[in-house]
Amino acid sequence: MSPEEEFEELRPLLFAISYRILGSVGEAEDAVQDTWLRWTAAATRPASTRAYLSAVVTRVSIDVLRSARVRREEYVGTWFPEPLLTDPYQDPERSAQLADSVSMAALLLLERLSPLERAVFVLREVFGFSFAEVATAVERTEAACRQLAVRARRHMEAGRPRFEADREEREELAGRFFDAFREGDVDGLRALLAADVRVTGDAGGKAPLWGEAPLVGAARVAEVLEVLLRRFRAAGAVLEPHEVNGRPGAVLRDRADRVVSVMALDIAGGRVQAVRSVLNPDKLGHVGPVGDAWALSREAGPD
Repeated sequence: MSPEEEFEELRPLLFAISYRILGSVGEAEDAVQDTWLRWTAAATRPASTRAYLSAVVTRVSIDVLRSARVRREEYVGTWFPEPLLTDPYQDPERSAQLADSVSMAALLLLERLSPLERAVFVLREVFGFSFAEVATAVERTEAACRQLAVRARRHMEAGRPRFEADREEREELAGRFFDAFREGDVDGLRALLAADVRVTGDAGGKAPLWGEAPLVGAARVAEVLEVLLRRFRAAGAVLEPHEVNGRPGAVLRDRADRVVSVMALDIAGGRVQAVRSVLNPDKLGHVGPVGDAWALSREAGPD
């Protein structure tokens, strides 16, 4: 197998590692490209191409994350990861870890970790690298990596919901939610919302948001959804259910089929616990042609 073929075979894994560290599709793609350039410039071939390239993309991603964290502190409003509609890396033996680690909720928990903790957690807990491989990747001792992994696991477990729906239950409830959304059935939507449901949007100051963020509580959320439903329908917008970050979600498109927002649902206890919407156009270009959310809002008319 040629070096190019080796790299292409591992590209999905490299992107999957980098995306989980960075929470950005564009930055992960850039990190993989940087890894490719370093691979082509390498004078010798390593004993394990997988371990070598994974270490390179991890180091590149850590460096990017350190600078990105400064930018995120200055971000306008709520920051969410860029939505991922399809995870390119598949591993049947680690499918549960892969699906859980890419959810919006998990990526937001990872944001609480230091760059090193995040990288160690991703390599060890998500992809199952040995501590020797992790230590090489982050340039720390195995003992230090074990400590980082313990701290990271503790933070992640503390932030997870105690009970979470299985895949079949999530998909069934999400189907009912989006059917009610498309049909304008506000009562049907309200019945599916948890009492303390939260609806949050990431617009980055570049797209319109509802009057307050986040919206909290079934009554308030249902009230706002009723207005949004009426306005979306008036503007000819279409809601397209789609898996988002391994969880039920949807893509909202304008009448010209351009992406206006992507939403992801958190479902547990037979109810929708959270709705996270990414409206910042800078985060939607990889999904498809991006529409003008401000124009859609104007077309929909007043509340």
